Amino acid sequence: MKKEQRIKTNKEFSQVFNNGNSVANRQFVLYTLPKQGQDYFRLGLSVSKKVGNAVTRNQVKRYIREVFRLKEEVVLAGNDYIVIARKPAATMDFFEVEKSLLHVLKKARVLKK
Repeated sequence: MKKEQRIKTNKEFSQVFNNGNSVANRQFVLYTLPKQGQDYFRLGLSVSKKVGNAVTRNQVKRYIREVFRLKEEVVLAGNDYIVIARKPAATMDFFEVEKSLLHVLKKARVLKK
């Protein structure tokens, strides 16, 4: 994932939290905010210390980034996405993370048909 596709600053996170829509399941919360004139989607990640130690948190973040990288063709461009991982995500393998994230993305109606 390229650097311009990441949400990093507190201001950008706050903008998506305050103005965006949220959808959730047991493992993830997804915030979405449409952006005008943006040809790609941007992704922000939040994994709390409640999820696990640093190794576990980084692994969850890698899994999420990889799912978005693989599904780049079907995820709607022109949006900002923030994914918040909940505790159950710590014990999931990559395929479970992928299935759960796709479920949340479908609920949010941000997948191309």
